[in-house]
Amino acid sequence: MRILIVKLSSIGDIIHALPAVAAIRRALPEAQISWVVEARSAEIIRGCPLVDNLIEIDTRSIRGKVVDKIVSEISWQAKLIRKHKYDIAIDFQGLIKSAAIAKISGAKQRWGFAKRDLREKASRYFLTNTVSIEPKTHIIRKQLRLASSTLGFEYDDALIEFPIATTYDHRAEAGAIIARSGEKFAILNPAGGWVTKLWHAEKFGELADRIFEETGMISVVATAPNEVELAQTVVANSRTGKLILTQPSLKGFYELARQARIYVGGDTGPTHLAVAAGIPVVGLFGPTEWWRNGSLTPGDICVERTDITCRVDCHRRTCDNWICMDSDVDSVMAAVIRRISTSEPRPSDS
Repeated sequence: MRILIVKLSSIGDIIHALPAVAAIRRALPEAQISWVVEARSAEIIRGCPLVDNLIEIDTRSIRGKVVDKIVSEISWQAKLIRKHKYDIAIDFQGLIKSAAIAKISGAKQRWGFAKRDLREKASRYFLTNTVSIEPKTHIIRKQLRLASSTLGFEYDDALIEFPIATTYDHRAEAGAIIARSGEKFAILNPAGGWVTKLWHAEKFGELADRIFEETGMISVVATAPNEVELAQTVVANSRTGKLILTQPSLKGFYELARQARIYVGGDTGPTHLAVAAGIPVVGLFGPTEWWRNGSLTPGDICVERTDITCRVDCHRRTCDNWICMDSDVDSVMAAVIRRISTSEPRPSDS
């Protein structure tokens, strides 16, 4: 059986789809699995042993071009997608463009979510079969349910795997950072894809001080290269200076996270990567929901405002009020201490 996975982006969404692909491979070890993804989000999947064919496309490349260039670009990318003659395409994204890609693939069966669960409702017109999922289901379990219903297999709801392949270079990259921080360290990530997901950078600086004073750990402030200014604000608001800045690659970050004692961050790709790494996580959520996007690891904690009603189905990228992300440092530090106390000790803790 030839199966096409359609999950284009973003980093967090790609990570959330990995357990479903792992379940497909366990259930159908002889299947040929292809995955079509935006090139800018492909790094997490590269080298994944469960994926036979990784198809990297660039839908942004057609923007702003004249008609003949657009036609040429679409034709070339369509050939990449159709190359492997699929039996089934599964659209895990729920967008018009992802469902259209499933259609372009030539697969006669094109499965996706029912209308209620689609991010763009019109995408259903490109699908041949849909699966209805119970409300308030975590996104990872939604995708597991879609995969199992499409392909007719049972899965262990407690078995959540994130097959991420790394290399010596990624481990060496993490090792160089740990040589600066020491083996016992925290990771702080002040960034987020939307401004409404951000906890104040000034508070991250104070949190780094509190972590050092109460646990002795240095904080590694890990951001992308385009987030340096935000990271510098964190440093500028630290009294102790017991933190270091770094901009690791995605998989370098993953290897770094695997060695961390605790991670603190919002609803963003690195947070989901930290969850995949299996370390203790404290999430800071506001306009999005922990029950949907957060960690499924027992013991992980979300610091969130539960006393305001505007958070319900919010998902706003701009906000004049923005009170959902104003949790105080005391609350976050208490969550850090509580999460550390319930986690398994590591050799570096002795």
